[in-house]
Amino acid sequence: MFWPMLAIALGLLGIAVLGILGIRVFVEAQRLGREVARTTERINRAAEDLEHAATDLARTGEALR
Repeated sequence: MFWPMLAIALGLLGIAVLGILGIRVFVEAQRLGREVARTTERINRAAEDLEHAATDLARTGEALR
């Protein structure tokens, strides 16, 4: 009777450990998603700034002609 009870207890413990690890993975995946979104916004802002700078440079080049 001892061994089946021990097996059940260890099985439940294993499920609990897997649940905790699953929660940690979920939280880290959300954090990574937020970081990717933040980085994407920064890249888009930099691309817009570059586009504005290129437009201004093109106008300056046209003015020099």
